[in-house]
This record gives sequence, C-alpha cells and structure tokens, in this order.
Amino acid sequence: MLRRTALATSALLIGALLLTSCTGPNTAPNPTGEANPDATLTVRLSLEPSNLDIRRTAGAALEQALIDNVYQGLVTRDADQNNAIVPALATEWNVSSDGLTYTFTLRDGVTFHDGSELTADDVVTSLQTAKDDATIADSADLADVTSIASPDASTIVLTLAQPNIDFLFTLTGRAGLVFNSGDTTNLQTAANGTGPFRVDSWNTGQSLTLARYDGYWGEKAGVAEVVLDYIPDNSAAVNAAVNGDVDVALEIDPELQSQVEGIGTFTIESGLTTDKGTLAFNNQRAPLNDQRVREALRLAIDHDALVETLGYGEALYGPIPPLDPGYEDLSGTIAFDPDRSRELLAEAGVQNLGLTLTIPNVYPGTIATFLVSSFADIGVTLQVEQVDFTAWLQDVYTNKDYDLSFVRHVEARDFGNWANPSYYFGYDNPEVQSLYTQALATTDEQQSSDLLAEAARIVSDQDAADWLFLSTPLTAVGTNVANFPKNSLNVRLPLAGVTVAAE
Repeated sequence: MLRRTALATSALLIGALLLTSCTGPNTAPNPTGEANPDATLTVRLSLEPSNLDIRRTAGAALEQALIDNVYQGLVTRDADQNNAIVPALATEWNVSSDGLTYTFTLRDGVTFHDGSELTADDVVTSLQTAKDDATIADSADLADVTSIASPDASTIVLTLAQPNIDFLFTLTGRAGLVFNSGDTTNLQTAANGTGPFRVDSWNTGQSLTLARYDGYWGEKAGVAEVVLDYIPDNSAAVNAAVNGDVDVALEIDPELQSQVEGIGTFTIESGLTTDKGTLAFNNQRAPLNDQRVREALRLAIDHDALVETLGYGEALYGPIPPLDPGYEDLSGTIAFDPDRSRELLAEAGVQNLGLTLTIPNVYPGTIATFLVSSFADIGVTLQVEQVDFTAWLQDVYTNKDYDLSFVRHVEARDFGNWANPSYYFGYDNPEVQSLYTQALATTDEQQSSDLLAEAARIVSDQDAADWLFLSTPLTAVGTNVANFPKNSLNVRLPLAGVTVAAE
C-alpha cells in the first residue's frame, strides 16, 4: 500500500532474496502411515531473520516463521482460500453499516506461552502501542484508527475516521499482532505469543526451533517440534533433501528439480503467490513519459517465452495478482508484437534508443539477458546495471534515478502504489487515484473489487509498467508429510496442521 513504506521496502527485500518458481491440490498428498504426534518436522528456508523482534525488524522472514505459528492477531488470512479473512483471537466480528466501527468478540481460554491469560487489555494495549509508536512495523496502517476500546472483558471496539475495506486485512499483519502487555521478554532473542508453537531455541546462522505449545486454545499442532533450517545455497538444500536432513524444502531451484524428484521420497508442489516480477518504467523520464514508447517495450516482450526460459512462474499482464481483490485476466490486452513495437517507436520519433536497466544482483542474469535480446530486436539498446540491493533502494526506490528497473514486489494488496504519484514508478493518474480511494471507502466487497479491477485495467492500458511474471514457487514435500500449506509460502508458513507419518 502507498502508506506502507517500511513494509513495502521489506517486501521488496524478501522478493529480491527469494528466487522461486499453479496446479494440483492445495496441500501435499497424504502420506501412507499414521501421523506421529511426537515427530519433528524439518523445513528448509533460505532467508533467516536478523533477530526475532517482529514489531521492529524488517524482512518477510520474520512473518514467514512467526505469524500464525507463534504470534496471532484478532484475525488472520487463509492463503489457500484466496487470503480470506478468518478468525484467530477473535471468534467473530461485526462491521457497522458505515464501515467505521469494528466490534470483535474475544476468544475465551487463550493463554500466552508464559501461561498468563490473554485479556482485552492486552489487545487494546498492543493495538494502541502499534498505532502510537512509529518505530513499530506498519504503525502507519493504523493511522485512521481514532479509538481502541474494550467496553467489557470479551469485546474490542475499533473506530475509524473513514471507511477502509482493507482494514481487516491490515489486522492480519504485524500491526494487528497481540502481545502480553506486562511482558518483559527480550523480543530480539525470544518470543511470547499465543500461537500453536512457542520459540524453543534459535541457533543463529543455522536454525530456529519451534515447540508445540500444549496450552494452545485451538487444535494442538500436528508435530511436537518444527526445525526451520536456514540453508541459503540451493545446491546445499538439495543435498540436505538427498541426505534425508529435511522433510520439506522451500524455494527449490527449477534447474535442480529433477535431482529432488529422483530421490523418490519427495513430491514437487507449486502454489500461488502475490509475488509480481515487475519491470518498472520511469514514467517521469523522457522518452518513457511517452506512452507509445512504453507500449513498444511491452509489445517486444514474449512473456510465455520468458517464463519458459526461467523455468518457473506464470505470465502476468497486470498489477493485481489472482490472490488479490480486483484481479482480472488481462492477457488479451497486450500481445507479443515486435512489428507494432517498431511502428510505435517510429510514431514517437524515437531512433537509436538506448536505455539502462537497473537490477539488483541477486536476480538471475537470465531476466536481463532476455530483455536485452528482446529490445535489441526492435532497435533498442539496453545497458544492464547490476547493483546490490542497498544501492537499488537508494538509487531507484528513493532517488528515482533510473530508466527501467526490475524487482519482485511480493506484498499482497499493494495496488495503492499505482495510486501514489510519489512512489518510484512515477505514475500519476488522477482517475486511478480516485478509483482506488473509492475502492477503499466502500463497504461492499464486490464493488471494491470491481473498482480496483477498473483501475488496474487503466494502469495496464497506459503501459505504466510491465509485469513479466507471477512467481509460483516450487516446494519439495516429503512423502511422509501431510497437509503442508501451498500458497504464499514466502510470506506466511502456517504449520499447525502439518503432520509427519510414523516411520
């Protein structure tokens, strides 16, 4: 969202660091054999958090490991149901007809991992602190909250200054997490949540171990222990699978997929994400401020061929992915047509065009090489400038000093970036801004989705950027593992329902 500067930056960071690759069932096939409630589930991840303070430390690695497993809010989201909002610490909620008042019924019998009982005061204090303390991640997401109250021990009432149909979704993130108001835990090295797992140990640089919390208010976790094994190198991750050191491996390199399948004890699953491989055009810089030039560049790209070359992902033709409200299949609005590209460049009076692509060096060279070749075919010379991600943040994201840029935008419901003329895209369209404002203000979900779809079509029709692909990550799931989640695993990894078969 345009107001989520810190979150957007961390989302870009995780997108830069997680290089991943939609079919099949929502969870891995059930294994043969009974589930072992005393089992340990070992999961390979690539990116380790720098510390465990989910309130103040950027990076999606923390959300991936801790939200829904260790920490919870009043509500959460179900990625396997298109990110539907579902109950967590609240059993139910009601939204007033004007969209300004949210009333939640607090769940009974909830305790923190230190054994203390969850109270309405914990909820009020957590949300009020998140709103008032700008150092807390996503604090700005609560800017429109004017009142946080608990009229009785089981009721929480939040009042907004103006309607925001995304508000419940906001509460599924960091800003909505609930903490023990009297807690003195050092959150950088430990945790005290209400989730199905508690943090047992953290071996920095190697693994984070979660243990089943037997006092959990809901159905107990299916395994006694989860070991999140941080293995950044893809080849090393495959070796861990070969050696039987992991039960599940996320972010499998497509080039190594056959090795994993050859083991015979893993299935390869893929799922949906909101991870959009975005080729940004600097809409404020000539000649990219001419729509004909932007359209010419888009028409020069064979999206299906790019996905085939990469070995992962799906073609994406607009700014909203399938998991987000407002999604519309826009594949029919832009086609691979290099002849038309050349005509548009001639109409724009552009000859011998040279452009620079600024791209973080964590991405495979395949993407830049493909674009260089595609643009050369229409007479455009593309110079590639590979930079580290810190330099990208400074030069592109902050200073907007670029022609073209590629990064993966992983955040869900981030269409607001296109309604923000100050964002690094430099796209300024009052009609899109108005439609986005209306989409947030309505209390009708279908109307909001329709308004977003209308705005997204305008953004695509005006060729504000090109959306090269939607990442569909590959996950190697052991045949001894059941109910492993499938979608949006790069940002959420809910593990309570996963089981491991007895040997």
